Amino acid sequence: MTARTLVRLTFANPASAIYLGLVGAAVAVATGVTLFSPDPGFVWVLPALFAFPLFLFVTLAHGAALGDGQPATWLFLAELILCVLAQALALGTIVEASRGRLHRRRRTGGPAD
Repeated sequence: MTARTLVRLTFANPASAIYLGLVGAAVAVATGVTLFSPDPGFVWVLPALFAFPLFLFVTLAHGAALGDGQPATWLFLAELILCVLAQALALGTIVEASRGRLHRRRRTGGPAD
């Protein structure tokens, strides 16, 4: 797979674009609530739930490595972004494979992305 194929599967696929849009909206709402509310509470759970399957394993591995310490905010956000992008790539790959486009391009000798 080339870089162009990875970008196409992650961002240009309709299913991945919808998923990334929902995550972006959840992050925008969480950021707005955090900035303008005196007590934001558990608002950052919503973006984490969108990244849940992979984010759970990354957080558990991170917690086991650090022990009882709470991770820094930048590390939490970096993990969230990487998990969302990995899941968008997986979603795009599943959609393209279900349509038969990945297999057909390889077999027919079409343009290699």
